[in-house]
Amino acid sequence: MSRQQAPDSQQIRERYPEIFDRPLSARLATPLVLVLALAIFVFGLVDLEFSPSRMLSGLSQLGWIALLMLPPDPGASLPIYLKALGETLSIAVLGTTLAACFALPVSLLAARNIIPSAIFRFPVRRLFDTIRGVDTLIWALVWINVVGLGPFAGVLAIAVSDFGALGKLFSEAMESADRKQVEGVRASGGSALHEIRFGLLPQVLPVIAGQVLYFIESNTRSATIIGIVGAGGIGLQLAEQIRVLEWQRVSFLILMILVAVAAIDWISGKLRFAIIGRRAVA
Repeated sequence: MSRQQAPDSQQIRERYPEIFDRPLSARLATPLVLVLALAIFVFGLVDLEFSPSRMLSGLSQLGWIALLMLPPDPGASLPIYLKALGETLSIAVLGTTLAACFALPVSLLAARNIIPSAIFRFPVRRLFDTIRGVDTLIWALVWINVVGLGPFAGVLAIAVSDFGALGKLFSEAMESADRKQVEGVRASGGSALHEIRFGLLPQVLPVIAGQVLYFIESNTRSATIIGIVGAGGIGLQLAEQIRVLEWQRVSFLILMILVAVAAIDWISGKLRFAIIGRRAVA
């Protein structure tokens, strides 16, 4: 059996010159980027007045607050907290549902395989980008000044914020759909509406449903945050107890939020599997 001949290094260099004969600028690009990133990081620490001594003193204070939180105790306010938690869940579900209902028809206008002309798609896509570029907390502050304090402002804030995000996700899901089913509907004499109704939507609806369920889970946390600024729900109760330094009640409210998020995550996972089916693990 003949011995395998060792490859000639010169031949390899001639075959792959872009690897062995890289210009100096290409070789220096990576270390320069790393040095620049390190310089920006150090500048950020200095500009934001980062102080290890302040962090250590803050950690000791955090430990003292954690001790004050034990044991969690709702006092006589458990019915109020349960009602506030239900209000938070209602804000998340209703806001996400409204956003999905409005985003689905508008997202059709942003999908490339439905609206080929970029002239008509561009303003719709920029509308989605503009709306989702504003955080839910900012929308909550806006709607509180428009409709007043309460859960209604929270529902509107989540609905508007998620309208932009879900619209973008829905349009991308439609663009990734298989064209064969659409072409089959067209070949059988279907109109453009039939192509969307019977060829496109059945493919993307399970994906859309999974995205909506995920947003409901995520918006449970968002509804808590916007409640702190006056949009109702358990966040308002949490802010009030922090303000009066009732740390045992604060820990109980945090525990309620964690349990609610875990329960919603479990339920939404079951619903997603029921809708899209379980994927086989290789």
